[in-house]
Amino acid sequence: MPPVHYPLGALTAVDRPSSDRPSGGRRLNSTGGRHQRPLAGEGPTGGRRRPRGAESDVPRRPRADETSRRRVPRDPLPPEAPRPRRGDGASPPSSRAARSDRRDQPGRAPRSRADAGGRPPREPAPASPTPAHSGRPLTRIIAAGVSVLVLIATGYAWNQMTDLENSITKLGGLSLGSGKDGAVDILMVGTDSRTDAQGNPLSEKELAQLHSADEVATNTDTILLIRIPNDGSSATAMSIPRDSYVEVPGIGKTKINSAYGSSKEARREALVNDGMDLEQADKKSVQAGRDALITTVADLTGVEVDHYAEVGLLGFVLLTDAVGGVDVCLKAPVSEPFSGADFPAGRQTLDGPEALSFVRQRHDLPRGDLDRIVRQQVFMASLAQKVLSAGTLSNPGKLGDLENAVSRSVVIDQDWDIIKFVEQLKDLSGGRVQFATIPVVTEQGWSDDGTQSVVEVDPAAVKAFTDGLLGEKNGTGEKKFAPSEYTVDVINSGTVDGLATNVSKIVASKGFRTGETGNATNPSTDSTVLAAATDDAGAKAVAGQLGGLPVKEDKTLAPNTVRVILTDTYSGPGSIVDDGQQDSQSTEATTPAPAPAITAGGTGPECVN
Repeated sequence: MPPVHYPLGALTAVDRPSSDRPSGGRRLNSTGGRHQRPLAGEGPTGGRRRPRGAESDVPRRPRADETSRRRVPRDPLPPEAPRPRRGDGASPPSSRAARSDRRDQPGRAPRSRADAGGRPPREPAPASPTPAHSGRPLTRIIAAGVSVLVLIATGYAWNQMTDLENSITKLGGLSLGSGKDGAVDILMVGTDSRTDAQGNPLSEKELAQLHSADEVATNTDTILLIRIPNDGSSATAMSIPRDSYVEVPGIGKTKINSAYGSSKEARREALVNDGMDLEQADKKSVQAGRDALITTVADLTGVEVDHYAEVGLLGFVLLTDAVGGVDVCLKAPVSEPFSGADFPAGRQTLDGPEALSFVRQRHDLPRGDLDRIVRQQVFMASLAQKVLSAGTLSNPGKLGDLENAVSRSVVIDQDWDIIKFVEQLKDLSGGRVQFATIPVVTEQGWSDDGTQSVVEVDPAAVKAFTDGLLGEKNGTGEKKFAPSEYTVDVINSGTVDGLATNVSKIVASKGFRTGETGNATNPSTDSTVLAAATDDAGAKAVAGQLGGLPVKEDKTLAPNTVRVILTDTYSGPGSIVDDGQQDSQSTEATTPAPAPAITAGGTGPECVN
């Protein structure tokens, strides 16, 4: 997902009219009937959901006779279409797809398997019930993470809370850096915990607010790496998909969200075998899980982690309620039982539990996950404005509630000096806070043993992306760049039909402006990235996102212009790859592009789907 900037301006809080939501009952649907929300653990028809970890929830490796029937690539979907869910026809790679000998032609779509006599692409399936672990916990965890991220990014408000430093829970003994690279790098982990930061069980009322009364396990499925230069001039939050298939020290290749739990369990078993009491071993092993995750993230991104924070789901609800609710705007009314989202059209103010449903919903949205991402970004912008508003900073009661939200749901490392950190951020404005997602090779990959659906990532490409996105030094000095300032041309110098179009869409999804696409007039022998200078930060970032292509100098190009030359040897994102998913690369192999940059200025929150 491309970086999104949030310049802050005055927001007008608009309370929901009482007529929109009767105080004593449920909202009416468009036909006048009442929407009946399912009980905990039930689908919309009242049927019980399968337990987490049930056999049918785990993707099985298809039989050989099923492979040809299921593995049907789909043409790239238009931006408006909902992205197909993972698992729709995905199967382990088994053979190399044939390359087409046809080239890009104006107005011509890339060739699909259907053109060669296969089954036509399927229409996106309607939203359907999903296992509890596949959508609900993850989106709620994301909500918790981004809400506290906003509080960190606007952290200078904390200097009003004199007791925060003493009330927040701190961890010792973690393997962390010292910020000597010129920036503070924070690893934030979202947890779907049924306890607060001090380990106290949540009340039944709190569990009901979180819609998590039927969930027992603690997940660490949201991972954000936040970089803030030592001068506090900006903040960048980079999201790492929970299913990223990475190398975990002592464990091997696995999903990154299991790095914490697998390492913790391995350490706990070792301690118990050495004679330690089970309860004590469980507490001691937690640090091993945290250290493993810190090391794994550092190895993947090339960034040394200086500080660590765990955020509980409860913090999202408490933080929203602490500021008196957050303003949002919907283009149309929604009522979706899985998330609990039930809102009228127009501008309205949401309380904590309602806001949780607002950012959780992914079913019944025109663009699926993409619309959910936009909702989260709009919500963050509005929440940041509310935290910074004079009505919050000058209200002792609200400041106390903010302190309670943080102290009950956030755990940080013991060396993190919050007061000093707040001073660093005193000049940070919302316009200098950006959000992005690491590049991925494909979201429909498979583990080495073929039993798990995973997100394949290329560590070299991730490091190159991180270097550019987080503003690392280049050969000309400290110059930083924003993808939106660059125009990228993509030229097809090979014989693969639709290659330039596919790759151009992928580059655009990372926030770069789309330039020219078409066929080369002078054939090239190698795939390259051209720029006015080989050390251009934007060119290096594009090269990293496309699998580490070489960057070459072309002085005829204007500043902030990048030209990508692709030949038949190109095998990066958007190419015809070994598993036959070439036509899905532009939509399924990369993080979807969000809507244009969302701002929190003017007359109020931007209306979204």
